[in-house]
Amino acid sequence: MISDPASRAGDGAPRRGQAGALRPATIALATAWAACVAVLLALGIWQVERRAWKLDLIDRVERRVHAEAVPAPGPAAWPTTNRSDDEYRRVTLSGRLLNDRETLVQALTIEGPGYWVLTPLQTAGGVVLVNRGFVPTDRRDPASRRAGNPEGPVSVTGLLRLSEPGGGFLRHNDPAADRWYSRDVAAIAAARSLSNVAPFFVDADATPHPGGLPIGGLTVIAFPNNHLVYALTWFTLALMLAGAGLQRLRRAHGDPGSPAAQDVECDQRQQDMRGYGASAS
Repeated sequence: MISDPASRAGDGAPRRGQAGALRPATIALATAWAACVAVLLALGIWQVERRAWKLDLIDRVERRVHAEAVPAPGPAAWPTTNRSDDEYRRVTLSGRLLNDRETLVQALTIEGPGYWVLTPLQTAGGVVLVNRGFVPTDRRDPASRRAGNPEGPVSVTGLLRLSEPGGGFLRHNDPAADRWYSRDVAAIAAARSLSNVAPFFVDADATPHPGGLPIGGLTVIAFPNNHLVYALTWFTLALMLAGAGLQRLRRAHGDPGSPAAQDVECDQRQQDMRGYGASAS
């Protein structure tokens, strides 16, 4: 008896209509694809949150910089002085400059290359390092700018800054050689044998000094804010990956004319022919 291949549609062999059945490998691939899309979306959301935080930070700093100067934190407040609440706060303090213990920190400013002049200020409550401003390389010797180093009581107004430990980019402070690339308060205090020192320093404002040096008021306040660009990049990648994944699943699910569907149909025809040949024999 000759069996019609078409009559065996329900004998368990896969038919064209079953091309949509997802294989385990396809399911695993879809799961990995979805996980990648979720990660990209999470990165985009994180950048949106970072942007909101950065805008708030910029707003807070702007308000501090242009506010009325307040007394610098005293020793009782030093342990709680922090970057989030205090940096760039406009402060004022009075005392006597310890000019014989100044420290030169390498700097590159709009005035050119040179040094920041960090001088300890002895106040009633302790010592505060004051970044009095910039001097060019050829004026690093205090004797060349003696007029700008007052001996009597002084008042300083400027921006509170937190310590910069370690050094600069790819360069480390070398206290033994007296080479400084960052305003590291603790290290400078130790190198100059200073005690009871505030954990911050003050960038002096642009009030001119006798002789014109140091030049104050050169604090650069800049906060890179590229988070919107990063967020759009992550979201775009997520959209592209999701679109590619859906297209791949649609083809694997048996879209007529797709390579996946054609492969399934070809396999089915071969099985039908083998079954027909076996029955005919």
